[in-house]
Amino acid sequence: MKKQITAAVILAAVFFGMIGIAYGLKHVNREYTYSDYPLKYEKEVNEAAKKYKVDKALIYGIIKTESNFDPNAQSGAGALGLMQLMPDTFTWLQTYYKEENNYVFEDLTTPEISIDYGVQLLSILSTMYEVEDTMLCAYNGGLGNVDEWLSNPEYSDDGKTLKVVPFPETDNYRKLVAQNKSIYKKLYFS
Repeated sequence: MKKQITAAVILAAVFFGMIGIAYGLKHVNREYTYSDYPLKYEKEVNEAAKKYKVDKALIYGIIKTESNFDPNAQSGAGALGLMQLMPDTFTWLQTYYKEENNYVFEDLTTPEISIDYGVQLLSILSTMYEVEDTMLCAYNGGLGNVDEWLSNPEYSDDGKTLKVVPFPETDNYRKLVAQNKSIYKKLYFS
């Protein structure tokens, strides 16, 4: 009888120990995920999302993909800031709404400016392209390229959705942003 009680105690200890370990691993994994997908620049993102009516999870997905939250990030192509805007795009955006601001390109290293203008661009693109995936291709690959692809039956059947993205970088970009957006939605916005 004593052996049976001892065995039961040991089994219970092992069982509850395993539950504790599983909970601990789940907690560690969750913390790791949250640290990999932070809500940095929350005030700026919230303001821009509200101002331009753009999904916060999408904004965070783009920032994560474009710069991984480094406000000084600069691409090999010359894009700058958290949302990686190109010089010509930034100049065009400043004239689009005819604002009084006279920012210089280097101002994109200021998170508030980069987020505001990047989200402004997303808002404009969302009025041009009904499908978010297509909008993301335009954000990365350029409007001219996407318009050309949409008019080509080799790349689009309906002129709205791209079945093939001929630029591998843009194809990978849209997938990564969609993945990051989905993770942000699950972690913070669901």
